[in-house]
Amino acid sequence: MIEKYMQYLQYEKNYSLHTVLSYKNDLLQFELFVKKEFQINALNAVASEHIRQWIIFLMEEGVSPRSVTRKLSSLKSFYKFLIHENIVQRNPARNIISPKAAKPLPVFFKEKEVAFVINEVIVGDAFESYRDRLIITLFYETGIRVSELVTIKDTDFDFFTASLRVIGKRNKERRIPLGKDLLLLVQDYLKLKSQQENVGSLSFFVRRNGCSMYSKLVYNVVNKYMSQGSTLTKRSPHVLRHTFASTLLNNGAELNAVKELLGHSNLSATEIYTHTTFEQLQKIYKQAHPRA
Repeated sequence: MIEKYMQYLQYEKNYSLHTVLSYKNDLLQFELFVKKEFQINALNAVASEHIRQWIIFLMEEGVSPRSVTRKLSSLKSFYKFLIHENIVQRNPARNIISPKAAKPLPVFFKEKEVAFVINEVIVGDAFESYRDRLIITLFYETGIRVSELVTIKDTDFDFFTASLRVIGKRNKERRIPLGKDLLLLVQDYLKLKSQQENVGSLSFFVRRNGCSMYSKLVYNVVNKYMSQGSTLTKRSPHVLRHTFASTLLNNGAELNAVKELLGHSNLSATEIYTHTTFEQLQKIYKQAHPRA
């Protein structure tokens, strides 16, 4: 029946040869498993429990959740075909839930890498150099999103309360405290910006022609400078946001406070950073403890 199913996929469904071979390998692996473990020689004798045991076996063998999900999908499709051909009456894979794939942990820059870029890489007092230095500093010290940065206006900075007003997702407003040095950078930038010609935009960050910055340009700025200070392959504004969150948690900040600063709607979105910081603790423990 597997060969008949392969012909169906190739000639009736017009699947690529690569996809057909992937389905075939998955089904042959499952067929071999049930023969060896349960002495089942006909796939129409398979029950849901046999499939669950196969998934457990795959996970214990180190097969990734994504691959297991694909193999389960192959089985579900195969049994749909068997039902259509009146070979089986039910699909034993139908109600089996795929294993959850682990979310990749966020990457982040080291503190010394960001400091090197801000202090050593972005040099000069030209308007664009000063603006780019402030962009990276603001990302690192506030954790705002790139979409939030490009919409900041001059009036969003409150020098009396030392805070920045940010409009996040779903137009949710939050205020982020600013350090003294960052406020000085903002004031100096505003002075430089006022000296530029053709500044007609209400945006805080502008280009040399006076028009607003846009997300892709901000991404290019961050990628350009952070590539000179970090070996990470991913060097985006979002990595600076991760760096902000991880730095706070590594230095004892409460999770709820970090959640509010990042503008997350629920705590689960923030909790991923605790996994990152715990991995860092594990690494330090293994390196430092004689019996680790």
